[in-house]
Amino acid sequence: MPDVAVIGASMTKFGQRETWVRELLAEAGEACLDDAGVAPDAVEHLYVSNMASGEFEGQTGVPNALAHDLAAVPAYTARIDQTSSSGGAGIYAAWQSIASGASDMTLLVGGEKMTHRTTGEATDVIASLTHPVEYKQGVTLPSFAGLTARLYLSQFDAPRESLAKVAVKNHANGARNPHAQFQKEIDVETAMESPIVADPLRLYDFCPITDGSAALLFCPAEMASEYTDEYAVVSGIGGATDTHVVHERADPTTMGAVVESGREAYEMAGLGPDDVDVAELHDMFTILEFLQMEGLDFAPKGEAWKEMDRGTTELDGELPINTSGGLKSKGHPLGASGVAQGYEIYKQVTGSAGDRQVDADVGLACNVGGFGNCVTTAIMEGRR
Repeated sequence: MPDVAVIGASMTKFGQRETWVRELLAEAGEACLDDAGVAPDAVEHLYVSNMASGEFEGQTGVPNALAHDLAAVPAYTARIDQTSSSGGAGIYAAWQSIASGASDMTLLVGGEKMTHRTTGEATDVIASLTHPVEYKQGVTLPSFAGLTARLYLSQFDAPRESLAKVAVKNHANGARNPHAQFQKEIDVETAMESPIVADPLRLYDFCPITDGSAALLFCPAEMASEYTDEYAVVSGIGGATDTHVVHERADPTTMGAVVESGREAYEMAGLGPDDVDVAELHDMFTILEFLQMEGLDFAPKGEAWKEMDRGTTELDGELPINTSGGLKSKGHPLGASGVAQGYEIYKQVTGSAGDRQVDADVGLACNVGGFGNCVTTAIMEGRR
């Protein structure tokens, strides 16, 4: 299989947008092609990562519409839906299309339009990914997060403030990201005193409802230098699932699909956790940052909160995590989130992340669907 390169990337402003998903996708797709200097008619495969355009705005057929809007006809198109990990699944699909030799130029665009719906309506759409039995009992992802956070804090004697520090860190990073929904810093006291949502988690432990889009352009690595002197190579990628029913898991504080997808990505790249310089983790809730750190072997079981306290995950730490602001500050437009994680890693390993740039040659992105139901982990290495 040929090595797969990312030669272009883009991201729209995340937040409350007046445009609909089709326009958001076109905005990111056009900017990505411009970034790489590639004409639309060079695109052979066009993938759209999107969870619920039909449920949120009654819009279907978005990949076909995007090919038209970008003048990318007659590219093959497909929609990639893997709930809130649709973006990561899209990266996997785009990588496969190049690695298999089926395409020499693949454009991935992820997007979602959500803010026109009420919080209750949006939560209900997202909760539909849970098992029907759990869904009938009113179970939502925030309730899973609260129960798991309570278990984690108790089992590992972690202070409640450690979760607040995740929110503080990611807001500080988001303040440096012009694309982030929230570009303001907060302190621990503000996070700790915000309204309770799912005890012990409070308002600042949760990501916002968001509109936005992001895009990545893939080609064989042997062709990358024809377009740019600085690019990233997807050196490792893995995907996995866990039980659909969360309470069937032996240990709710272990995300089995994170562990397995990370193992696959490390093995393919020939790297280990110590080789990773920067990571984007799926912090839909602050507790998920700890669970993914441990599942990816960035910290021993039950000790991710200690790394948080040590400053390991800060911008100037040994392993900066969520330099973009994460879902917590940047926002979480479902289908776009995993692609935006890839965008951030691409920017970091090519040395183009601006005020939030860290010293990074190897980056990892972990995109989680549901409460660990499905996960894609990707490793990128910079070439410059």
